[in-house]
Amino acid sequence: MTGAASTQTFRTAIVPAAGLGTRFLPATKAVPKELLPVVDTPGIELVATEAAESGAERLVIVTSPGKESVVNYFRPAPELESALERKGKTALLEKIRRGPALLDVEVAIQKEALGLGHAVAQAEPNLTDADEAVAVLLPDDLVLPSGVLSRMSAVRAEYGGSVLCAFDIPKEQISPYGVFDVTDTADPDVKQVHGMVEKPAPEDAPSTFAAAGRYLLDRAIFDALRRITPGSGGELQLTDAVALLIKEGHPVHIVVHHGDRHDLGNPGGFLRAAVDFALDDPEYGPALRTWLTDRIEKP
Repeated sequence: MTGAASTQTFRTAIVPAAGLGTRFLPATKAVPKELLPVVDTPGIELVATEAAESGAERLVIVTSPGKESVVNYFRPAPELESALERKGKTALLEKIRRGPALLDVEVAIQKEALGLGHAVAQAEPNLTDADEAVAVLLPDDLVLPSGVLSRMSAVRAEYGGSVLCAFDIPKEQISPYGVFDVTDTADPDVKQVHGMVEKPAPEDAPSTFAAAGRYLLDRAIFDALRRITPGSGGELQLTDAVALLIKEGHPVHIVVHHGDRHDLGNPGGFLRAAVDFALDDPEYGPALRTWLTDRIEKP
C-alpha cells in the first residue's frame, strides 16, 4: 500500500446535507432525503462508503436544524443490535453496524440555506492544522464506479492545488451543467482548469467537460469563500471561490471520470439508481429483471 499512501492528500470529507428535499415532498416532511434507501442502503451511506474507500478518516456532515437523524444514522444502535443478536439475525446485524464502522462522523450546522459555498464553509471549524485539503462529496451524486477520489488525490499529489471531477458530456446535452475551460496535460484524463461557465448554450461551451459532485479542495478554499460576494438569492457559490483561486494562480485540475452517475436529487434519478443497484443485487436482481422485462412489454 506504499503507493496509495504516498498519494493520500486528504483525511477529511465534507458532505453538504442541509437541503429540505422539496422535490421529494411529502416523504421528506418526516424523513431526510439523504436517508431514503437505494434498495436497502441510504444514499448518505453510499457516499460515506466512497469517502472511506478513498482514504478519508473523518466525515463532516453539514446539516440543518431538525435533520440530526442524518448524523445519528452513523451512531451505534445498541438496543437494536442486541435484539438482532438474540434472534440470530447476523446478516442484518452486519448491515446496521456497517455505517458506524466506516469512519468518524461529525456534524456542522448550516442555519440558513445560503448556497453550497456557505455550506462548505460551515465545516471549517471542524478541521485541524493537519487538514491541508478536504474532499467534498455532494450526496445527490452517485459517481460510479467508485474510486475517482483516489485518482483525484493522486493528481493533487502531482500538481498541488485543487482537483475536481468531470464527465465528458455530448455537446448537445451540455447546457444544464457547469462546464470547464481547460487545456491538456500529458495525461489525457487530467486537464488544467482556467475557468468555468455555468449552464452555457452548446455553441458557447468552452469544452464538453462538465462538473460532477466531487471536489478535492486545497485549504485555501476557505479563505476564498470569505472573500467572494454572494450571488443571486444571497448565496455563496463554491464555483466562485474556485474561480477566485484560479485567478490568483492556484493550480486547479479536473480528472475526467469514465463511468456512470446517478442523480439522487430528484425522484426520477432516484428511481433509476434504485433499479440499477437492485439489478446488481443477487437477492433482488434476477426476479426484478424478469418482472421489468414483462412489465415493459405490457401496453
